[in-house]
Amino acid sequence: MEKIIYLDHAATSWPKPAAVGEAMMSALEYAGANPGRGSHRMAVQASRILFATRREVATLFGIKNPNDIAFGSNTTEALNLAIQGVLRDGDHVIATMAEHNSVRRPLEFLRRQGKIEVDYVPVTASGIMDMKKMEQMFRKNTRLVVCTHSSNLLGSILPIEEISQLCHTYQALLLVDAAQSAGVIPVDVGQLGIDMLAFPGHKGLLGPQGTGGLYIAPELDVQPLLHGGTGSQSEALEQPKVRPDRYEAGTPNTVGIAGLGAGVKHVLTMTPALIYQHEWELTQHMMEGLSSIKGIRLLGPGIGQPRTGLVSFIVEGYDSAQLAFQLDRNYDIAVRSGFHCTPLAHEAAGTTTTGAVRASVGYNSTKEEVDELIRAVTELTTE
Repeated sequence: MEKIIYLDHAATSWPKPAAVGEAMMSALEYAGANPGRGSHRMAVQASRILFATRREVATLFGIKNPNDIAFGSNTTEALNLAIQGVLRDGDHVIATMAEHNSVRRPLEFLRRQGKIEVDYVPVTASGIMDMKKMEQMFRKNTRLVVCTHSSNLLGSILPIEEISQLCHTYQALLLVDAAQSAGVIPVDVGQLGIDMLAFPGHKGLLGPQGTGGLYIAPELDVQPLLHGGTGSQSEALEQPKVRPDRYEAGTPNTVGIAGLGAGVKHVLTMTPALIYQHEWELTQHMMEGLSSIKGIRLLGPGIGQPRTGLVSFIVEGYDSAQLAFQLDRNYDIAVRSGFHCTPLAHEAAGTTTTGAVRASVGYNSTKEEVDELIRAVTELTTE
């Protein structure tokens, strides 16, 4: 493959640690049977892979029982399971303007059907949320609060612990979208009081695409999103109550989950705290360099403020999509442009007509790569 400067880690981390591919190949060769669907050695080995990965994820997120983790294909599936699995007719939901469409669309789907009511807490152009405004939105029928841990456009980090305290005060459930924080920001579901945590396998956890999952607090009953074969209690007409079988109908992605387990091991070795510090330092360097370019506007928290490893920007007089295309075609730099599946965040940032270019770093990004981006943007915008 041609050399590429990859700055699109907020979409998918790349390249993966070598151990990820090795674990996937090993699973394909030596555990290529259905877990939980037989007692022969390959089926047993496949089951062991799933449990081993569940245990790694539990360690990462401070989860006491690994069986409270339901694997799925991505964060979107996990969020749909959580949202559709706990809400009832007449419920009220609070979300924020920083939400991804993986949250907004399921909520709006239920609202259009007349089943729920939804309010969105405003955020500033920097992605900061007013806790007082959130508290004013709570009602007697507020069942659920859904919030992203970090905006995939602005990079801002929401105060999960404070939000959790509000939820407990008003007896509402808390669902956190950890798409941009899993593996990058230390998360302990017990300490933070999180009832459900949706996470991707393919971003900060360094696993392959097509993996992810949902943590569900042990006392919480969530209705399954899918119904079908589980390999357990096959004589019953209903989905089994036992976890994780209740939420994992059908043949699982054992090969992908093996890769996810290897990715999470890598994260645990590096530690999320060190990964965050590395990415934060690179984003600060990127912001300092980009801010010196005439006509550029950076989105999200200012220099020196907490943020995850992405920087979105617009350049006056330049089309964001064209700028990203030229970075790829002329400089071999991969970034993301457009609206990033988060129109409300663009509304808050004032970029609904322009979109934005997003450059995002990862655990393996370097200062030299960031310097190449700064040089390329400078050249493209001063021609």
